[in-house]
Amino acid sequence: MALPPPDPQFVLRGTSAAVHTLHFSCGGPEPDIPLLFSGSENGFIHVWNLKTHRVDTALDGHGRKSVYCVETMGGKERLLSQGRDQRICLWDLAEGRTSVMDSVFTEHVGFCRCSLLKVAQGRWLIAMAARSLEEVQILELPSKTSVCTLKPEAGAKLGMPMCLKLWQLSCGSQPVLLAGYEDGSVVLWNVPMGKVLSRLICHQEPVMSLDFDSEKAKGISGSSEKVLSIWSLNEQQNLQVYKTHELVNAGISDITIRPDKKILATAGWDHRIRIFGWKKLKPLAVLDYHTATVHCVSFSDHSNPRERLLAAGSKDQRISVWSIYAQT
Repeated sequence: MALPPPDPQFVLRGTSAAVHTLHFSCGGPEPDIPLLFSGSENGFIHVWNLKTHRVDTALDGHGRKSVYCVETMGGKERLLSQGRDQRICLWDLAEGRTSVMDSVFTEHVGFCRCSLLKVAQGRWLIAMAARSLEEVQILELPSKTSVCTLKPEAGAKLGMPMCLKLWQLSCGSQPVLLAGYEDGSVVLWNVPMGKVLSRLICHQEPVMSLDFDSEKAKGISGSSEKVLSIWSLNEQQNLQVYKTHELVNAGISDITIRPDKKILATAGWDHRIRIFGWKKLKPLAVLDYHTATVHCVSFSDHSNPRERLLAAGSKDQRISVWSIYAQT
C-alpha cells in the first residue's frame, strides 16, 4: 500500500504577502548557514535562516512591487532579483550589507522570469523578456553589455515569452536558450547566432513554466491546461514531443527538476505540489498543505543528499519546506 503523503518538515511564515519565487543557497561548507531566499508580492526579499527558521534579513529594492525571480550569483553574497517595477537588481550582501549595487531596467511588463547562466568566473549571461512584446534580450553581467536580441521571424505570432531557460552543454560551448511562449510553443534559440533552431507547439495555452535536463536532452513544460508536456532534443537540435501526462486539475505555475535529475516537482493552481519520477514521469506523491495557488517550487542545493529539501511558496503567504525522497 502507498504511504500517505508526509507533512511539511516546517513552515515559514511572516512574508505578509503571496510568495512568488524561492531560491536555496545551502551548498557551502560548515559553518555556512543554509539559506532560503523568497520574493513576495509586496516587493520584499526575505533571507531565511534554515537553522532557526527565521528571517535573517529583509531586502527592499523593488518599490513595493512584486518580486518574481531571485538567484544567487556564485555564493550567497551576490544576489539577483527581478520585480514588477521592471527592474533587475544586483545586490551585495557581504559583511551584512543590504545594498543594491547595480540594476537593469527591463521595460517588460509581464511575469516572465529572467534566466541566468554562468559562462566564466565572474561572468554571466542573463536572458530576459524585452520591451517589444515578442523579443528576448540577452545581456552579459556584470558589464550589462548587450549580446543579442532574439526576435521571432515576421509572421511567427508566438506572442510574449512566458518562461526562459539558458543552458550550455559544457563550459565554453555555445549558449542556447529555451523559451516558452504565449501561443503554447517552446522554441530553441542559438544565442550567438540569434536564430531559431527548432520550434515545437506543446500546449494549447501559454507555457507557464519549463525546465530542461541537458544531460538527457529532455525537458518538461506546463501551462494553464491539465497537461504536462515532455519533449526531447535530438542530435539535429530538433524538439520532439516525447510524451504527455494528464493532470487531475488544470494549471501549473512552476516546474523544477531536482539537480540530481531523479525527481521533479510541480506547483499547482489547485493548491498542491506534485512529485514525479523524472525517468518515466511516474507520479510519486501529492503534497497537500497550502490553501491557495502554489506559485513556486525549488529544490535545495545541499551537498549531502540526505539533507535535501523542497520548498513551495504560495498565495496563502506561507512557505512549506519538505524532506522527501532525500536518501536516494
